[in-house]
Amino acid sequence: MEFVLAELLDQVMTAIAGHRPMYISGGRSKDFYGNTHRITPSDGHCVVDMSAYKGVIEYHPAELVMTARAGTPLQEIEAVLAEQRQMLAFEPPHFGPHATLGGCVSAGLSGPARMARGSVRDFVLGARLLDGHGRLMSFGGQVVKNVAGYDVSRLLVGAMGSFGALIDISVKVVPKPAVSLTLALAMPASDALASFSKWRLLPLPITATAWQGEPGGATGMLSVRLEGSEVAVGSARRVIGGEPLLEGDAQSFWRGLREHTHPFFMGDGMLWRLSLPPAAPCSADFPCALIEWNGGQRWLRGELPIDDVRAYASRAGGHATLFRAGASTPRPASGVFHPPEPALLSVMQRLKNEFDPWHLFNPGRLLVEA
Repeated sequence: MEFVLAELLDQVMTAIAGHRPMYISGGRSKDFYGNTHRITPSDGHCVVDMSAYKGVIEYHPAELVMTARAGTPLQEIEAVLAEQRQMLAFEPPHFGPHATLGGCVSAGLSGPARMARGSVRDFVLGARLLDGHGRLMSFGGQVVKNVAGYDVSRLLVGAMGSFGALIDISVKVVPKPAVSLTLALAMPASDALASFSKWRLLPLPITATAWQGEPGGATGMLSVRLEGSEVAVGSARRVIGGEPLLEGDAQSFWRGLREHTHPFFMGDGMLWRLSLPPAAPCSADFPCALIEWNGGQRWLRGELPIDDVRAYASRAGGHATLFRAGASTPRPASGVFHPPEPALLSVMQRLKNEFDPWHLFNPGRLLVEA
């Protein structure tokens, strides 16, 4: 693997010398996400392909820590962890069989368990980065102090490769739960949100929730996943009620939500992801047909005015992302991500200038650049 790393370093140094834009590639399962750029042969670009730089470097099951190369397939990582009855707590979506650890961290996307266990950022312990100076830099892990006082290893999560190419990543893993049970309850969206508020005050082992129904929320089905010890799950079942799903059906349901193979996600129309305070009421103007994460993640479908959706999310105390553009809908000039607050934007720009001063890595993928 040292030969592969040397080749990557040489490729990056050559691109820097020629001021050629670099597009980081791995399993390509998340090419659709972010401010994607149509690459043409006339661009004079360089594709930094991380897929050959793969493999688990260290794994200590007793310490719940794994370090792997960025091009390592998620399927391989999950298989190694499963042998020790362990898992990635945040249930990262793959969106394809070739998804990699580097892509998982760069996109920063979490699955159904995010509401209970935390996000990708919460489990990244350290990382090694190949930046726009051609430097191999280590953050977190054995390195205590990071530049500018920031925990850079975690700032790389969700950065869409805009600071450089992730090389190695250390993550904390968790044991698999002893028991998993999914309950289904018929109710309107308003009752589901009220139930979420009530359950948050109780010591219940809820690791995932999802309400799906008609836009507007008059009717629908709430699914609640309980995980933990047999005693804890049994006690919570009596509190929540509902009908249990068969184990295979439950696994298929949560996997469909994670991988967007659930029928809700089918089609070519615009798909909006809203991150809102869990207690925010449903909107009559922007009715959600799918609510996850105890109300914190909501999905909208349809050709909706971009500025109006963002304004609604801001008023509710959250933000909106155009997760997938429609097949015939151009991406907004302002980008698919909710424009960051000035203070956050300043930090992001300072980090970009520090690690990639010529703005060659994934230009415009995270922030639209002039």
